[in-house]
Amino acid sequence: QVALVESGGGSVQAGGSLRLSCTGPGYTGSTTCLAWFRQAPGTAREGVATIRTTAGSTYYADSVKGHFTVSRDNAKNTLTLQINSLKSEDTAMYYCAASTRNPYNCVTSGLINYWGLGTQVTVSS
Repeated sequence: QVALVESGGGSVQAGGSLRLSCTGPGYTGSTTCLAWFRQAPGTAREGVATIRTTAGSTYYADSVKGHFTVSRDNAKNTLTLQINSLKSEDTAMYYCAASTRNPYNCVTSGLINYWGLGTQVTVSS
């Protein structure tokens, strides 16, 4: 069974926007933290945004502050990532993730219980 499924990726020109969504059985009432990770070819997977399911407080990596916005809807078990002002360096596979292991943050892979399959974002200049 697939734990989480992302949607909304695609190919866009620099300066454009995309809205990624994620849902699935891996997002449950026990989930304490949700995250978006990305991985470009030849690089390690990095956490770029997290949100605490109860408090709604967020964290962003420095590389995405100001143009990524993460949100969640606990009633619909849906996680969203709004990406504005896309840059070529945002090109990567984007993964959503869910954690029950840490109520405050889940920006590292070791804290993740469930992963999505990924959705590709490609930005052309």
